[in-house]
Amino acid sequence: MATAAAASTLSFHDTWRPRANPWAIAITVTMATFMEALDTSIANVAMQHIAGTLSASQDEATWVLTSYLVANAMVLPISGWLANRFGRKRFYMSCVFLFTVCSLLCGLAPTLGILVFFRVLQGAAGGGLQPSEQAILADTFRPEKRSMAFAIYGVAVVMAPAIGPTVGGWIIDNFSWRWIFFLNIPVGILSMYLTNRLVEDPPYLADTRKKQASVDYWGLGLLVLAVAGLQIMLDKGQEDDWFSSRFIIGCAVTAAVSLAVFIWWELRVEHPILDLRLYMRRNVGTTQMVLFMVGVALYSSTVLIPQFLQEIMGYSARQAGEAISSGAVVLMILFPVAGALAPKFDPRKLVAIGFVITTLGLVRMANLNLNVSFGLAVSWRAVIVLGLPFLFIPINTLCYAGIPQHKNNEISGMSALSRNLGGSVGISFMTTMLARLTQRHLNMLGAHTAPGDGPFERMRQGLAGALQHSGMSGPDALYHAGAQIYGMAQRQARLLAYVDTVWIMAAVTIILVPLPFVMKRPPKMKKMMVGH
Repeated sequence: MATAAAASTLSFHDTWRPRANPWAIAITVTMATFMEALDTSIANVAMQHIAGTLSASQDEATWVLTSYLVANAMVLPISGWLANRFGRKRFYMSCVFLFTVCSLLCGLAPTLGILVFFRVLQGAAGGGLQPSEQAILADTFRPEKRSMAFAIYGVAVVMAPAIGPTVGGWIIDNFSWRWIFFLNIPVGILSMYLTNRLVEDPPYLADTRKKQASVDYWGLGLLVLAVAGLQIMLDKGQEDDWFSSRFIIGCAVTAAVSLAVFIWWELRVEHPILDLRLYMRRNVGTTQMVLFMVGVALYSSTVLIPQFLQEIMGYSARQAGEAISSGAVVLMILFPVAGALAPKFDPRKLVAIGFVITTLGLVRMANLNLNVSFGLAVSWRAVIVLGLPFLFIPINTLCYAGIPQHKNNEISGMSALSRNLGGSVGISFMTTMLARLTQRHLNMLGAHTAPGDGPFERMRQGLAGALQHSGMSGPDALYHAGAQIYGMAQRQARLLAYVDTVWIMAAVTIILVPLPFVMKRPPKMKKMMVGH
């Protein structure tokens, strides 16, 4: 069956080729995707400025981030269905147009409510860009040339979120937070012009549109509820202390019930909005799991490193952003290299190597201490991302192996959803573990910072003596000495929590090394290996 599907794919590329240069198409569709991926993180550093300008609290301002991510996640799984129904080029250009217009309106928003409303629309429009580009590349390039095309795509979706906080911090320092959104306008206009001139739908999409049946409204509604409930729960869970909050419990119940009913409905309806049977294919199900873990590794380390540098080491937001931007430079160099190597090797082995490299990078980072230099902090991110190109490119090649051509759009949407949900789960898991482990270590250290404990009393008396020498009274000196020791214990507990969290992430990635070998090796890859 896989061989027949592969033959069908080859026949399609032998009978149709885009009129424009494929690499021009790849660069064109990557522009808008880069712009959208940048928006997932560029506003992270602007929350205080937005809250101050629009007379809102810090917690209220975070809905600028959450609303975008929720709307984005809701559209990702149905983007393939929308592209099949309305035409992929038309759908893609509509997404770029709406994203650009909403960027303008976000920048002009006079109140927080209006800003959040347009961020929802912007996130929904952005949700269609990444899957559409991936499907366009899969159709534009023959299977043996997809690796280099996906390298360009990878630079956009992996590098953009990494440099987002740095770019956002620079804009805020020199201009206004509103320019974070205005930045998208010229890129969007250029993208629409070039897409209209260069991109075209392959013939099979026209046939797919003609065969479209009635809309699966029940499936659409249930999927939107499930994804929205899950995304809000992940974004707000730690902030609201998880299941001690009725709001979080409501989101969890909504997500679980909607997802269960959605699965039951989609498996019995004749024309589902999302073909869940694709997950039963060994390669599809496994690649979605790997992409989920790529999202976990990518986004959690993007947040973990700058948070550590600011919270423990006292770095500024700009310095912390510069530290993780080193990963973007590494990715720009390595993605083309990995794209050139991918067709020459078994992609499953490359994915396993990618997990090994990522694990080694995390193990190296686990040696956290209070004497970390800026150069060492820069190298953390650079080493961790060394493995990402060897994960990202082969996986995006493997997920299309043996898939009927008319399912490319759906596979692209599923892949983008897996990666983004992995990012949300990774960040939520990391923040929760940090909070819980900090409290655990603080309780352990606190047992040794109580009156009557020998080492504690000696340290307190020493500090109190120094404070008295500077003119402070005896009781005040003892009080402030105790407070200083407790502050040191808090900092040490937080540091230990970071160490434990990094070790947990390393343990998860090393367990996944054998996972790629569950997949079938694409027939095309086998033939290419024989040729080499």
